[in-house]
Amino acid sequence: MSKTGQGTPAQSALADREIVISRVIDAPRELVFEAFTEVRHLSRWWGPEGFTTTTRSFEFRVGGEWDFVMHGPDRTDYQEWITWTEIVPPERIALLHGESRGDLNAFESVLTFAPDGAATRIEMRTVFPTKELRDEAVEKYHAIEGGQQTLSNLAAYVSEIVRKGAEG
Repeated sequence: MSKTGQGTPAQSALADREIVISRVIDAPRELVFEAFTEVRHLSRWWGPEGFTTTTRSFEFRVGGEWDFVMHGPDRTDYQEWITWTEIVPPERIALLHGESRGDLNAFESVLTFAPDGAATRIEMRTVFPTKELRDEAVEKYHAIEGGQQTLSNLAAYVSEIVRKGAEG
């Protein structure tokens, strides 16, 4: 007897807790990856439209942490914390993201960087601890739009680097 549907129960449960955003960026994979690895780059593009970022500490290595504040356009400050759980240059970065170390509501994200001709396809796959936390991120914090805007900011930033490099 064959069974059709949404896949295994584990896949269905994961889908309820997951957000996946991707974008093709017109820049080499190594450059797009580098934009995630150095705080001098991150501070120039990280976050949705109208947000700025202030870094308190940054150490890009497995087990290292990025402690920062995102400043919203309405002047609200958002305490943020990331620890890197896997780094495979220039292919993959996995991280845990919350408000602070020990945040029980922290979510996991995996970013993959794949060549797409001369461009790079970046995929950001985020899994929340519960469906309710995912839904809250989507509805209250506009996580999907914010993620799309963040990748758009990244694309604009690395395109500017490429353009300046072409000018010599």
